[in-house]
Amino acid sequence: MDTHVFLWFILDDPRIAKTARPLLVSPDHERFISIASVWEVAIKHGLGKLQLNGGREGFLKDIDQANFDILDILPAHIMILASLSLHHRDPFDRMLIAQAKTEGMHLLTADPHFAAYDVPLIKA
Repeated sequence: MDTHVFLWFILDDPRIAKTARPLLVSPDHERFISIASVWEVAIKHGLGKLQLNGGREGFLKDIDQANFDILDILPAHIMILASLSLHHRDPFDRMLIAQAKTEGMHLLTADPHFAAYDVPLIKA
């Protein structure tokens, strides 16, 4: 899932599509957040661009309490990342796309730039 979607989820933000929210809470679906998203949040929080309830440690607790698994970055993800066209220049989003492509996962996002890549998307 895209980083902003998880942030919306933990803040109960109404911007999440009504069809996406059940996927985020259902134990019938595997739910992953990338370590790239954890990295992105830590950087943005450290720069003062992102406020977090409970700080960075609270963010990790939110991931755990929501029963999401953290998807590590593997060498195969980096190889796919290196082959991606530059439709999207955000390095964190590009990693999420590469991970979804490599792992055969659907990617939950509200970012319209993701549609330029050959990866299954779910509208958040």
